[in-house]
Amino acid sequence: MSAATRRHQGNVVFTVLVTVAMLAGAGVMALVLASSGAPDALVLGILLAAVPVGPLVAIFLWLDRYEPEPRSLILLALGWGALVSTAAALVLQTLDQFAFGRPESMSAAIVAPITEEAMKGLFVLLLVVARRRVVDGVLDGIVYAGMVGVGFAFTENILYLASAYMGGDGIGAGGAGALTGTFVVRGIFSPFAHPLFTAAIGIGIGYAVTTRSSFWRVAAPLLGYAVAVLAHALWNGAALLGGGEAFVLTYLFLMVPAFLLMAGFAVWARRREGQMLARSLADAAQRGYLMPYEVPWLARISGRRAARAHARSIGGEPGLRAMQDYQEQAIELGFLHDRFLRGTAPADVIPRGQAMVDRLTVLRPHVLFPQAPGTTALTQPWLEGRP
Repeated sequence: MSAATRRHQGNVVFTVLVTVAMLAGAGVMALVLASSGAPDALVLGILLAAVPVGPLVAIFLWLDRYEPEPRSLILLALGWGALVSTAAALVLQTLDQFAFGRPESMSAAIVAPITEEAMKGLFVLLLVVARRRVVDGVLDGIVYAGMVGVGFAFTENILYLASAYMGGDGIGAGGAGALTGTFVVRGIFSPFAHPLFTAAIGIGIGYAVTTRSSFWRVAAPLLGYAVAVLAHALWNGAALLGGGEAFVLTYLFLMVPAFLLMAGFAVWARRREGQMLARSLADAAQRGYLMPYEVPWLARISGRRAARAHARSIGGEPGLRAMQDYQEQAIELGFLHDRFLRGTAPADVIPRGQAMVDRLTVLRPHVLFPQAPGTTALTQPWLEGRP
């Protein structure tokens, strides 16, 4: 079986599994939401739960700028978190309470972290197994895991906000005051909680795909999952079992430092990814895969923007599309070439790399790069005859 056939089969399996899972999850969550019997509470819950989604998604897209992931997969990650992870975790926790009769507080502090992080991390694992080319390293793992966490938090917040508004046993009188308090805690002070937990799994899986150690290929995802579960359990336990003082202390001395540490690590990984891409493309240019002066227009985000603006001003929309295609293909080549240089390239690195170089060769006559200082039409021959 050829590599292309295996990739096609992996894509088909991934698409079928995710589609079926999301349909089932949507059905379960529709039943859960419909059973609440309070449309006004659900509307308020949806509106308020959506408030932190935009900023969180923007942060992860900013981290993803050096090698932007397919928007279709980003949307699938959000949908998986919002529908599949929430539905599956809810079903598993209900079965646990039915089978073992655990009190709700214990289920929330122990069972919920185990089941929720497992179902969230499953999406990233499926990507690695079925769509192996998509996850290139730690930053990709953080982005996909974070997006799943954002989707999960959105749906969970709807349920919490609607319950707070309706009130009832163990909740209080409900109404606008309870709704506002819940929104402040979940939507303003801790919207990053679920993305933070699941990002640990993404780091583990992202590291596993880049290491040459067979031990860490297995241990890193498991360690990431353990960290996610532990952090999640401490957060839930403090909120449900420790009282208000324990919750505040956990937030200030655990969650905030963990968030800052994760944010710093993500920014460092993003900067490191940019430096890696510049080195890799420079080496690829030395080997004749690219023109050396193209590298700044490909490796730097500001250079990419300037190159696209120039291409549009000279060649219109066709010129812009050609530049975008060329940049995307060159970036993919840069990441693959880096893995080749580090000795962690996949088995099909040669045919994949050759296909990318061939694609760049086809696109090059249609690409309109800005003319760098000191260059002439001899070093940019495809600009000859163009206005």
